[in-house]
Amino acid sequence: MSLSVQNVGLIVGSLRRESINRKLASSIVGLAPDRLKFTEISLAQLPMYNGDLENDRPAPVRRFTDAVRNCDSVFIVMPEFNRSLPAVLKNAIDWGSKPQPENVWLDKPVGMTGISPGAIGTAVGQQHLRQILGVLGAAVVGGEAYLTNRPELFDPAGMLADSSTEEFLRNYVTRFADFADKLLRQ
Repeated sequence: MSLSVQNVGLIVGSLRRESINRKLASSIVGLAPDRLKFTEISLAQLPMYNGDLENDRPAPVRRFTDAVRNCDSVFIVMPEFNRSLPAVLKNAIDWGSKPQPENVWLDKPVGMTGISPGAIGTAVGQQHLRQILGVLGAAVVGGEAYLTNRPELFDPAGMLADSSTEEFLRNYVTRFADFADKLLRQ
C-alpha cells in the first residue's frame, strides 16, 4: 500500500542556536522516511501564557496554533530541564490547549525524542511531556527515544556520526510515521 506524504510539525524545545537538540532534530529529518515532510514550528516568539490575552490572541500565538492545527502530526525534540520539560515547550503546549474546544493537541499523533548530557538523557522530561499530552488527548507513539550526549555522537557539521544511534532513530521515526499513518487513515 502506498502511503501519502504526511506533513509533520517539528517542534524543538530549545531556543539556543547551537542546541544539541536542534542538531538532533536536523539529523532526524535526514533519517526520516520520504513520506514525512517536516516543517519547523518555532517557539521563539510566543509570549508567556496569559488568560487575559485569550480574547485577542497575539499574532505569534495564532501562527503557532494554526501551524500545529494544520499539520498531520507533530514531532518534538527536547532537552530536559530539572527533570522536566523546558518552560518554553510547556508554554507552547498551554497556548495550544486553550480554549478547550479549540485544543490543537486533541487526537494529534505525536512523536518525541531528546538528548541531554545526563546518563538517562531526557527520559524523565519525556515522561512529563507524555503525561501532559495524554491529558490533552494527543496520541503519543509508544516507546522511548532518549539519548545521552557524547562528544563523538555528532560530526563537526552537527550531524549524527554514530551508526547505531542513526539506526535506532531511523527505526523510531519510521515507527512514528507508521503510527501516525494508522491514526490518520481512521
